[in-house]
Amino acid sequence: MDKRMVEFIRALRAAGVRISLAESQDAMYGVDAVGARSRDLFRAALRATLVKEQRDHATFDYFFPLFFGVGTPPMQNIPDNLSPDDRQKLQEALRSLMGDREALRQLMQLLQQMLDGRPFSQEQLDDMARRSGLNQGSEMYQRPWFERRMNREAGLQQVQRLIEQLLEQLERMGMSQEALQDLRQMLQENAQGLAEQVSNYVGATLAEQMAAQEPQPKPDLLDVPFNHLGQREVEAIRDEIRRLAARLRSRASLRQKRASVGTLDPRRVMRDNMRYGGVPLELRFRTRHVKPKLVLICDVSTSMRYCAEFLLTLIYELQDQVARTDSFIFISDLKDISMVFQEKQPREAVEQVLTENRPGYYNTDLGSSLATFRRDHLDKVTSKTTIIILGDGRNNYNDPRLDIAEELSRRARRLLWFCPEPPSLWGTGDSDMHLYAPLADGVYKVSTLRELAAAVDQILADG
Repeated sequence: MDKRMVEFIRALRAAGVRISLAESQDAMYGVDAVGARSRDLFRAALRATLVKEQRDHATFDYFFPLFFGVGTPPMQNIPDNLSPDDRQKLQEALRSLMGDREALRQLMQLLQQMLDGRPFSQEQLDDMARRSGLNQGSEMYQRPWFERRMNREAGLQQVQRLIEQLLEQLERMGMSQEALQDLRQMLQENAQGLAEQVSNYVGATLAEQMAAQEPQPKPDLLDVPFNHLGQREVEAIRDEIRRLAARLRSRASLRQKRASVGTLDPRRVMRDNMRYGGVPLELRFRTRHVKPKLVLICDVSTSMRYCAEFLLTLIYELQDQVARTDSFIFISDLKDISMVFQEKQPREAVEQVLTENRPGYYNTDLGSSLATFRRDHLDKVTSKTTIIILGDGRNNYNDPRLDIAEELSRRARRLLWFCPEPPSLWGTGDSDMHLYAPLADGVYKVSTLRELAAAVDQILADG
């Protein structure tokens, strides 16, 4: 039992559940305390000691029966449920189907096994697994594919046609419709039992092979490209954003503290000390760091959704380091979302914004969105404003409105572009990024959280 529990824990870890050595030991102690006689208590003890997060409950429930299953699915001996006359008809129909066709021998054997209610033996399952290449499997997402291959090797799909031929033969021999219906139902139930046995065997084998693998080092979430993130990684990053913002806030506060002291200004020192004959009796310092005033224009189409979510969350977690932030999102047109962030906490506000503004299909239009911004919100841009446009520059072959981008660049203190795509992809397909980039004061590549945080930190550092 201890060996089986260790394999179970290793499989959960391979599936992404965080389980420490201490928690594994707690699971052993818990099972010792409740015993294994009651399956419900045994399962509850493991779940209470191994699962810490709600999202991992489904993974635990999926793997538990693969390691601690309920045994072979129930099947019934069909001839025992037939009258002597119907039993005789069944034997005659089977002989009639077989005839001299040697090619049907394997399927007839499977049909007889289904009639007798005999599950697959371990030897049969191992042989089908070998012929299906199951020993090469290593991930649970392969389970449906291997199940189909093993069902094909077993003949479960082909035998359905044979069952229909058997029932037609029995009908011609005079078996009643009620008896035929009962026979059909019992055959289908036994076939389902065999398919379930194959499914459990494949799942348990894959789980054991996952447990046998050495754990692979997981990449730092800060360096995983946004377009490669799974749901579990996205949830982890959402939890990390607040800690990341705290680190950026500390760095920004330290820079502001240094800026308050200032750096020596030689020109002012010389000018103000002319009355002393040029002797620097009074020193003058200059301070330049100011909190930036930001305007965010974020693409929230499918390809940019995570990047926009993380940027908005990060910026609004750092509002004490920013003089003012006005935020806008766009897909086919621009929408002002600043008010949402005034009423809610950053994470709740981002969730509401993305829920209310779901992406469409091939409808991104930055040019139209820029036109809306110039018409309705141009007064928010002054010589002290830093404009950040988050987008990949893919405009679905619409007018990019480069004239508006150039106007915003002249009007603002600076126009910066956050783009997740490398320069090698600019200008390919419907990308207008190669046209926008020369109009910007800087382009930051933000394909990972580390790059995004570095870009935000640079903006805070430069005021």
